[in-house]
Amino acid sequence: MRFFSYDSKFSQLILRICWACYLNLLWFVFSIPVITIGASTTALYYVSLKIVREEEHNITGLFLRSFKENFKQATVLWLIMLAIGTILGGDFYILAHLRSHTTGSLAVFWTLLLALVIAMTVLYVIILIYLFPLTASVVNTNLAMIKNSFFIGTHYLFCTILIFAIHFAMFFLVVRVFTPLIMFGEGLCALLSSYLLSNVIAACSCDPEDSADE
Repeated sequence: MRFFSYDSKFSQLILRICWACYLNLLWFVFSIPVITIGASTTALYYVSLKIVREEEHNITGLFLRSFKENFKQATVLWLIMLAIGTILGGDFYILAHLRSHTTGSLAVFWTLLLALVIAMTVLYVIILIYLFPLTASVVNTNLAMIKNSFFIGTHYLFCTILIFAIHFAMFFLVVRVFTPLIMFGEGLCALLSSYLLSNVIAACSCDPEDSADE
């Protein structure tokens, strides 16, 4: 019966899966107004990072506290990213349409612009991956949050690719394989990503003097 004891690895795995499901529900409910997606995602990663570091106490309380404390900044950052994402999406659609309906040198020109938009979209995704976990972990200005998300994402590129792969895999599984997996959705993605993000964020936000003392 040790296998089913509370402290066993199996029980802890099941417990974390249940937490991921519950966190996904909280994230979904608090994201319904759309404008609150930034604050909801920040709260989701705040709790997920606590779970990974084994600092969790009251999941609901931690989620609500982070949602309230980071609401203003996370909402502003979300609206900025939403606006940029809308512009990039619109540019991609227009340029792809122009590229498919032209030939010759003009088609080459549209292709180059389309490649530029794709490159900018990649940078956008990198920033988006780290922006809200970073907001949940450190205090800084909006511009610094965006800038640091870019630098961390490009510096820890392998970690960035893995986190993107986790979200893409969940999206693929939900859309193409087994739709009920949506019950885990972003909650499980955030929890799995937090195992990668925990050390990265700690390394990027630690006090140099503390590190020297250690």
